Amino acid sequence: MTTAKTRLLLFDIDGTLITSGGAGVEALKLALVERFGISDDLSDIEIAGMTDSGIVVAILNKHSIPATNENVTAFLDSYVRFLALELPQRKGALLPGVLTLLRKLKTCPHLVLALLTGNLARGAQLKLEHYGVWNFFEFGAFADDHQDRNELGTFAKRRASEKHGREFLATEIDVIGDTPRDILCGRAFGARTVAIATGSWPREKLAEHHPDFLFDDLSNIEHVIATLGW
Repeated sequence: MTTAKTRLLLFDIDGTLITSGGAGVEALKLALVERFGISDDLSDIEIAGMTDSGIVVAILNKHSIPATNENVTAFLDSYVRFLALELPQRKGALLPGVLTLLRKLKTCPHLVLALLTGNLARGAQLKLEHYGVWNFFEFGAFADDHQDRNELGTFAKRRASEKHGREFLATEIDVIGDTPRDILCGRAFGARTVAIATGSWPREKLAEHHPDFLFDDLSNIEHVIATLGW
């Protein structure tokens, strides 16, 4: 790889690459019923931009269930099992431009494509395999690594270094996501932040958090690549 031009691109999943058609939320609801016998629409639980483990802790806290490692692990195991069942039943999709953009970027030897997501690794793989884009990504940082999304950049950088035999400077890294939490996560380790208004946060609300770049979606591929210097 050419060191001077190499960039590490860290993509969020939900709202950035795909919409699962509500599969994730439904899987959480079903897991809560199965493990604890509680029915809840989860409408008051913050989900967008959160880690799966953080979401589960919030749900358990709401219902005064101890957020022990055992309870969190059991909840997440059920969640992943229900997610696998829900994905084929939902009208989810790849978001505009995603497949064409990934195909284009994957041909560029100076670009490293990876994930930085609040999903568990198992959940990320289920979702991206379902929509046919899992193999575009070399590695990732996931909710398995840390409950706090702002800590995931450290894991992503370490895995990039292990795989490519060189340290990636913060100035060589882009964090691409659809929520303010993605912006804050990138900023936490000095990466460039690229916000995409294809999730639950509208463009004007994302702009208030001052990402380095902001796009309505990824459909204008040549514009995105030229603007970001990819």
